[in-house]
Amino acid sequence: MSELQINTTQNVKINFRAAGAGERLVAFLIDWAIKVGYIICLDLVFDAFENMDQWSQIAVNTVLSFPVMFYTLVLESTLQGQTVGKMALKIKVVKIDGYQASLSDYVVRWFFRIVDVFIFGLGFFVMILNKKTQRLGDMAAGTAVINLKENVNINHTILEELKEDYVPTYPNVIRLSDNDARIIKETFTQAKAARDYQTLIRLRKKLIEVVGIKDVKQKTDMEFIDVILKDYNFYTQNM
Repeated sequence: MSELQINTTQNVKINFRAAGAGERLVAFLIDWAIKVGYIICLDLVFDAFENMDQWSQIAVNTVLSFPVMFYTLVLESTLQGQTVGKMALKIKVVKIDGYQASLSDYVVRWFFRIVDVFIFGLGFFVMILNKKTQRLGDMAAGTAVINLKENVNINHTILEELKEDYVPTYPNVIRLSDNDARIIKETFTQAKAARDYQTLIRLRKKLIEVVGIKDVKQKTDMEFIDVILKDYNFYTQNM
């Protein structure tokens, strides 16, 4: 599985695993099964429409087919890049530049499904040959599909050693999620090892903004970020 590096809006590089073509195919088949199930239910429930004239049937069928036509577009745009199939496989759509994908991005991806899916499954073969496992719609929209599954338990990634008498400093860290803490720790560890002080400065500024800290009590960026991670562990372990 290829690794995908996303440069966030704060110029912090984060590594994700690109979802494999097989995973994306399984997610597609799950979504397709849902659509087929919907159509079968319609056929059973609305059998009475067969007695209508041809144009009335066309009008009714067109309206009832909207959920199938716009299934992917509506779900991805409302569920932050996921459909039922993607949720089941724990994959999601993200922007390559680190921004949250917008409605226009999802529209572009949805429009290109005509080519990717219905022209000999072209998108699947493009994904196999593409380093970032992108189909044509992804390339056009500047998106990719990442894998949200971890090889190890999330606690192994974000766990910090705390003394029994540890006293937390910033209670607002509970605004962060486990995934936030993982990304912070990975970025922090890499920046320390590379002595990338600019990244540490950007990370500190972003944490102050997101967590909502008014008064920073630590003297250095490293001390501050270290305390944030320890505080997060303290509160999540004792909730």
